[in-house]
Amino acid sequence: MHQIGVVGLSYRHANVDEVARFAVPKGEVAARLPSLRDSLGVSEVFYVGTCNRVEVLYATLEGVPAGDARPAVFRALIGRDPEPGEANRVLRAWTGEAAVEHLFLLACGLDSAQTGEQEIAAQLRGAWESARVARTCGPTLDRVLSEALGMATRVHRIEAKQARAPSLGDMAAERVLRHLGQRPPPADKSIVALVGVSPMTRRCGAALHRAGIPLLVVNRTLQAAEELAKLFSGRALTLDEFRIRPPAVGAVVLAAGGGERVLDAAALANIAKARIGPVLGPGLEAGLRAGQAPPGLPSGGAPLLVDLALPPNADPEASRALGLLRVGMDDLIQAAQERRLAQLMRLAPVRAAIDDRLNHLRSELAARAIGRRLADLRGAFEQIAAEEAQRALEAEFSDLDENQRALLQRFASTVARRLAHLPLAGLRAAAVHASSETVEAFFREARLRRRNNGRNP
Repeated sequence: MHQIGVVGLSYRHANVDEVARFAVPKGEVAARLPSLRDSLGVSEVFYVGTCNRVEVLYATLEGVPAGDARPAVFRALIGRDPEPGEANRVLRAWTGEAAVEHLFLLACGLDSAQTGEQEIAAQLRGAWESARVARTCGPTLDRVLSEALGMATRVHRIEAKQARAPSLGDMAAERVLRHLGQRPPPADKSIVALVGVSPMTRRCGAALHRAGIPLLVVNRTLQAAEELAKLFSGRALTLDEFRIRPPAVGAVVLAAGGGERVLDAAALANIAKARIGPVLGPGLEAGLRAGQAPPGLPSGGAPLLVDLALPPNADPEASRALGLLRVGMDDLIQAAQERRLAQLMRLAPVRAAIDDRLNHLRSELAARAIGRRLADLRGAFEQIAAEEAQRALEAEFSDLDENQRALLQRFASTVARRLAHLPLAGLRAAAVHASSETVEAFFREARLRRRNNGRNP
């Protein structure tokens, strides 16, 4: 595991604006991965960005321990050298087993803002596919990612038998229902728009659909919007049309990819006008043109914006100027943290299962790392035995017949294998717990190599 490292930042120690600085637009990830790998000087690299975290997983060349790559990751993602101490202040780093443990916790939802959520596993799978397309994942990262996602699948099966795992999408739905007054208001005021067809909007939409809220699915491509809208018995609209001629909606939930502001000040003004125009009458127009909320806006009259995107999909400044209530990722994360302890207690068995799997993987990777040299060591024992048997056959036992000579050679080979078993078994066990330097020292000092001169070294 010593070849593996992780550098990243998340909601745990950074706000969403700071995380957004390091985010790579989804459409650019595959193209940028090769240059990221080269700039870090590693053999394999993987990038995942979500609504509240950015993580870079990497593997070094065989035999090279993973070092602290925070300055290099900062430079690659931000585009400038960090100030002294800046990279270490902003980014977090894990290496070796700690990096693999972090990946397991992440995949199983134990490091998520909403503890136990399952969307992160789908996001990791998507990021892994991008790395495969870019050919920046190799056998080392493929192995640990496969293990992490396999662990997540097992956890999700357990969760499915117990209780529905929570999600930030569920929390978004709760906010929307609270805003709408827990019961659908008149039909023209109860529509909720879902902008984007991400796992978050799907999860939120499913919860709202169960509550009987009419849904409008908005997306850049109409076909994708129509496919999701069909699941919710809702309507579909293109993003361009929604920006210009939105229907009256009670809330808008946004989680569109691309890293851009999909609702600017003009689009937000159109949404506000469609929703509260009938309430305020002609006086609304002047206020909206001035980019501010008209005086006398009734409480709850404006639509709610729940922005799950990073960077934000809806312009925060324009939202405030127009008097639109906007709930961003920082708000949802804060609410999720208040529930975190109870969720961690519920998921204690998952933590124990992760520890067991880490122990298994530690043993497997350690054995794999020294496997070739263990084979060489076994070969050295057998070569020594074969050479000593041959020497004896040429001297003390030169009068043996062919059958006796074959028996002696087989006996020497059997003894060599049995003698080799003890150091080989010991090394396999030591490699799990000892440092790579300790294991390297054994091979260096043992000096059991295949001989070229026919004599023991």
